[in-house]
Amino acid sequence: MRNVTLAIDEDLLGKARDLADKRKTTLNALVRSLLENEVEQEDRIAWAKEGMRQLIEEAKVAAARDTEREPYVWNRMDAYEERENRILSRLERPDLRGFNEGES
Repeated sequence: MRNVTLAIDEDLLGKARDLADKRKTTLNALVRSLLENEVEQEDRIAWAKEGMRQLIEEAKVAAARDTEREPYVWNRMDAYEERENRILSRLERPDLRGFNEGES
């Protein structure tokens, strides 16, 4: 394992040491953990982006093979309409008993 020297503001260093004490760990372990999490997150993002690229390419290949019908073009309004219908269906309630009686 290699040693690294960091320049950290005194106030931040004090707060970081307090946090490490609160978590019953060392400042070194806390910094290492934070760095590991950041690197893992970047790896997950890169993996997800690559997966999306593959899906897009597979969809293009599938669309090129299917020449009988027009390829679907995603429409933002379709997505909004579906979400709006879902939300509105939750808000629609039948009339309460006793209200609207006698109205034709």
